[in-house]
Amino acid sequence: MKLRDLQVLVIGTPPPGWGGHYWLIVKVTTDTGITGWGEVYAASVGPRAMVAVIEDVFARHMLGENPEDIEKMFRRAYSSGFTQRPDLTVMGAFSGLEIACWDILGKAHDRPVHALIGGRMNDRLRAYTYLYPLPGMDPRAFWTSPEMQAEAAEAAVAQGFTAIKFDPAGPYTIHGGHQPALFDIDLSVRMCAAIRKAVGNRADLLFGTHGQFTPSGAIRLGQALEPYSPLWFEEPIPPDNLLDFAQVAQAVRIPLATGERMTTKAEFGTLLRAGGASILQPALGRSGGILETKKIAALAEAFGAQVAPHLYAGPVEWAANVQLGATLPNLLMIETIQTGGAFHLPLIRHGLRVEDGYIPVPTAPGLGIDFDEDLALAHPYDGNALHLQMQDAPCDYAAANAFQGGAPRD
Repeated sequence: MKLRDLQVLVIGTPPPGWGGHYWLIVKVTTDTGITGWGEVYAASVGPRAMVAVIEDVFARHMLGENPEDIEKMFRRAYSSGFTQRPDLTVMGAFSGLEIACWDILGKAHDRPVHALIGGRMNDRLRAYTYLYPLPGMDPRAFWTSPEMQAEAAEAAVAQGFTAIKFDPAGPYTIHGGHQPALFDIDLSVRMCAAIRKAVGNRADLLFGTHGQFTPSGAIRLGQALEPYSPLWFEEPIPPDNLLDFAQVAQAVRIPLATGERMTTKAEFGTLLRAGGASILQPALGRSGGILETKKIAALAEAFGAQVAPHLYAGPVEWAANVQLGATLPNLLMIETIQTGGAFHLPLIRHGLRVEDGYIPVPTAPGLGIDFDEDLALAHPYDGNALHLQMQDAPCDYAAANAFQGGAPRD
C-alpha cells in the first residue's frame, strides 16, 4: 500500500465561526483506494500559501511511501532543508498528513486508531469547553461581562461539563509580553469570582490567556487569581522562551498549562526539563501528529505532568485528539467546542458526541468518523485572513481592553 493522491480542502466556517475562520482538511488516498482524513492546525501564513506547503511536504516526503512508515516520513519532514529543528509551518503540514496516515491504517486493519497505538486506557474522556454567548446575549458585551459569563457557566455545568474555560485578560498584541493593565487584572478577578459563585465546586475553572504577559506580569495576574483556585493558568507568557515558564510556575500557586503554539517533543521536552508546566496542551494538527504527540505524552508522564489536548480547529483534529486521549494514562481532559460544535458535528456526520461532559471513544475504524466531503466543499473559504489574528495596537492602560473571543465571524 502506497500513498498516492492528496486533496486539500480549505473550509470556511459559517457564523459565528467558533474554531477559527477556516479549517485546513487533507484527504489522502492510497493506491489501494483507501482514503484518510487529517487536519492541519492554524498556520503563520495565509491559506493559499499553506496549501502549497502541505502539497510540497506530501510530494517531497510522503508520496509513494507506505503509510506505515510514519517515523521515516516524520524524520524527513523534521530534517528538511538541513534544519532538524521545530518548524511550526512544516510540522503543521506534516501533522495533518500524518493524522490521515493513521486514519488509513485503521481502515486498512479495520481497527480504531487507538487500538494501533497502545490500546484503550480510557472508555470516555472528560471534556471542557470555552464559555460562549448564550442565545439572546450581546455577543460583544459577553467577553467582558462577569454576569453573562457566570450565566453561560451555569448553562455549561447543566449540560454536564465539569470544567469550563474563559479568557478575560486580553489583548493579544504583536508587541509581545506586557504588564497587564489594572483594568485587566480587575476584570479577571471579578470574572473568576462571578463564575466560582455560579458553579461552586461543580466545575473546575480554566483561566485562559494566550501568551500576552511578561513573566513578572503573569505573576502579578496569577497571584491575584489564586483565591479562586483555577485548575490551570494557560499560556501566560509567549512561547518563544520556554525557560521563562519556570519563573512563573515557581511563583504562582496555580498549575501552568501550555502547548497549543508548540511543536514536537523538542519544544515540549525543553519545557518539561525546565519545570515550566504541569499540564501540556498539544494541538495534534501542529505538534507533529498522533505518534509524535504520543511521545510528548510519554515525556510528560515521566515528569509527572498531564495532557489536555488543545482544540480550536475543526472536527478532524478533534477526532485525532479523542483517539490519542483514549490511550493516555496521564490524560487530564480534552477540549471541545460547546457540545461538539454546530458545524463540526454535521461535517463528521455526528461521529463524535459529548454526553454529560464526557466524550465516548468511538469504535469505528480509523479516526472513527465519516467525513462529509460534499458539505465541506459547499463551504469553501475564499478569504486571505489568518486562522487567528493578533492586534497591532498595544495594551491600553487608560481604558479597559476587550478581547472578542477567538476570532468570531459576523
